[in-house]
Amino acid sequence: MKYRGKISKELKNNLAASLRNGAVGIFPTDTIYGIVTSAFSAQGVHRVYRLRKRNPRKPFIILISSPRDLAKFGVQPSNRQKKIMNIVWPGPTSLIFAMSHGKFDYLTRGESSLAFRVPGPVWLRDFLSASGPLVAPSANWEGEKPSRNIREAKKYFGDKVDFYTSRGNLISAPSTLVSLVGEPRVLREGASNLKGLIK
Repeated sequence: MKYRGKISKELKNNLAASLRNGAVGIFPTDTIYGIVTSAFSAQGVHRVYRLRKRNPRKPFIILISSPRDLAKFGVQPSNRQKKIMNIVWPGPTSLIFAMSHGKFDYLTRGESSLAFRVPGPVWLRDFLSASGPLVAPSANWEGEKPSRNIREAKKYFGDKVDFYTSRGNLISAPSTLVSLVGEPRVLREGASNLKGLIK
């Protein structure tokens, strides 16, 4: 299936509904291809960990359609955090917020924080409005090279995922990762240059 930002409403809604019901698939993000499922499907999230051969103690980054989605996870940003959000979102920067233990333990994996990103492309945010928040690690086995296209993704996952969605070749750095737990810190330099912006 191809998704180039121009897709029928019916197909978009069907794909979004499948994800909300726990489907797992390969989907283009704002940076690279991801292996995605609903952040609200514990079963789907566990499946992504298995397929990706991911360290079970490492949380995934979650794609959201807007900062308002943070409230769905019990995150209430401070004024200082909101200023940083306004600088980097939408865009290829993932922000880590403190999380309390509870209903989202299957996402935090024993940690007390979780990373979120509001992607830049309008088509992707529009899709996320329909699908809801998605976990979206890169489409590869842990420690291997990220997939640049569907052909490479199929070498990792074959017929073990529910769908593949193509947007051609995607070659980009992963998102920049910034912790907002305590003093803001850039943990990983990536697709966005935040030098001098995060204070």
